[in-house]
Amino acid sequence: MKTKSAFFLALVLVTNISYAELKVGFVNVAKVLETAPQAAKAKKRLEQEFKPRDKHLVAQQKEIQTLEEKLARDASVMSESERRKLERDIIAKKREAKRSQQEFQEDFNMRRNEELGKLQRRIVEAIRALAKEQSFDLLLTDGVIYASDKVDVTAQVQNKLKQLSD
Repeated sequence: MKTKSAFFLALVLVTNISYAELKVGFVNVAKVLETAPQAAKAKKRLEQEFKPRDKHLVAQQKEIQTLEEKLARDASVMSESERRKLERDIIAKKREAKRSQQEFQEDFNMRRNEELGKLQRRIVEAIRALAKEQSFDLLLTDGVIYASDKVDVTAQVQNKLKQLSD
């Protein structure tokens, strides 16, 4: 930490800029991600896109449960071949449901990451636009241990994102 401070001080002295002339700010990107209107829209898009597949998965689980209940209830009155056939059917349906669940999860994660990537690019655009509009010399994001309210421009970035809303 001492080395970073010394480097920054040396940089300031070499470039002949005083601390008083620097305009520095901080952006809490996690907070912006939580509150961005684009995040809510992306969440709705994902819900709409994956709702039919989710309903299908629920229906598969209900069907398996019904078959298991039938087996438990009627196993004693079924013939050996009927019971084995029903057991194989249950196993096959469980296998298919598990495969469907994995595909669903993979597809959902891929789409969620796509939406998150778009949102992160929009946030970077908003931060850069704010920095240029307000003539910041330096805007920091991650890795900041402390930032006073004087330099925290998170709310301004959130407003900028609202202006850039789809």
